[in-house]
Amino acid sequence: MDTFLRPPGVVSENDLKERCISCGQCAQVCNFDCIEMRPDSLFGSSTPKVFHHKAPCFLCMKCSGICPTGALRDVPMEASGMGMARLNRKICVDYQEESGIMCWTCYERCPMKGTAIVLEGGYIPAIADACVGCGVCAYVCPTRAITVVPQRCMGSEGTNGKGNGANGANR
Repeated sequence: MDTFLRPPGVVSENDLKERCISCGQCAQVCNFDCIEMRPDSLFGSSTPKVFHHKAPCFLCMKCSGICPTGALRDVPMEASGMGMARLNRKICVDYQEESGIMCWTCYERCPMKGTAIVLEGGYIPAIADACVGCGVCAYVCPTRAITVVPQRCMGSEGTNGKGNGANGANR
């Protein structure tokens, strides 16, 4: 699986490759330097990519509003559609009874705190269907218990139409 994400509001992969003119405006306007223009293949044109383990997207949404070709649509944060986070409960310290640790780092740093990551029972983090896959939770997790599945790798099954997972498996 490819480990990079696409910026918020991206169109389908095929449409992105047709629409993106590699102008780099999305990368230039990003306050967090999370968007990199990189080639899709050896001889392909550069398209925007977010390497969330290096610099996640904090959902400032400036990139989607500046794209001159519509390769990135101007959408609200909740419709970013970058992917879906997955939480491995076997690694997360909040799910280890013997650890005695309440971490909450993913919850506290999530740009959509209380919506994309919620606290089950008031104290155990869980990824909700509202997750848009920005990668902040995976970036800040001290045990690497969170991974992000890019939207382009999810397919149409298991999504709720907004690019988010609809079933509760592995969250």
